[in-house]
Amino acid sequence: MMIFAENELLESGREARAKARAGDSAPTTGVAEGLVQANMISVPRDWAWDVLLYAQRNPKPVPVLEVIEDGGWESTLAPGSDLRTDIPQYRIWRDGELTEEPIDAVEAWAEHPDLVTFLIGCSFTFEAGLNQAQIEIPHQTACRNVAMYRTGVDCVPAGRLRGKLVVSMRPIACDRVADAVRISGSYPSVHGAPVHIGDPDALGIRDFYAPEYGDAPLALREGQVPVFWACGVTPQAAIVDSKVPFAITHAPGCMFVTDLLNETYAV
Repeated sequence: MMIFAENELLESGREARAKARAGDSAPTTGVAEGLVQANMISVPRDWAWDVLLYAQRNPKPVPVLEVIEDGGWESTLAPGSDLRTDIPQYRIWRDGELTEEPIDAVEAWAEHPDLVTFLIGCSFTFEAGLNQAQIEIPHQTACRNVAMYRTGVDCVPAGRLRGKLVVSMRPIACDRVADAVRISGSYPSVHGAPVHIGDPDALGIRDFYAPEYGDAPLALREGQVPVFWACGVTPQAAIVDSKVPFAITHAPGCMFVTDLLNETYAV
């Protein structure tokens, strides 16, 4: 059962979407803390089955929260929302190439009236739990976007889609890693527990300080270890590798803020 936020927290979600609609393109880490955030990918109906099957075969990086059919743009996770405008920044893809990064997707949406949209769980959701446990999140402290990497790990192919796993990284104090694993693991619908702890080379990450998405991480401090979570940017890697003819996605780190409490997906 979905649990919608009330009063002040609900207003913070509406305010976040209103800011995006007005042109604020800032990343959403730490925004409307306590509310579920989501990644987005929209594809023509002809590709929707491939995306759904890809998600089913790769539930860790692609946990689907909602599917909006045939050109729709209002999410039931935030009644009254508009997925064409309520995300801070978008990416438009053509034949697997990134062609635009607009602050709204109204014109692009009109190109394909049959778009099917997938909202996918985001690790920003469990960051609130880390904050509550007083586990430092360095990119929030520094007002930066989270670092995200295209790994050398293959996802399970589905239909015409194939691609590499994308992960997000947070440096965690060694004595708090177990707590971070436990807290994030209680949110399996928003990526859950980490997929790797420690050496980035083991994931095939080419340059730890030059992530493919987001901002470069600050230098690791003594007593910190890099912790990697599956990331909802993974479908964007598949768009590139599979040369999907047309797609609209969120820009990495710029998420759709819903009206749902994080506890909706806690287990």
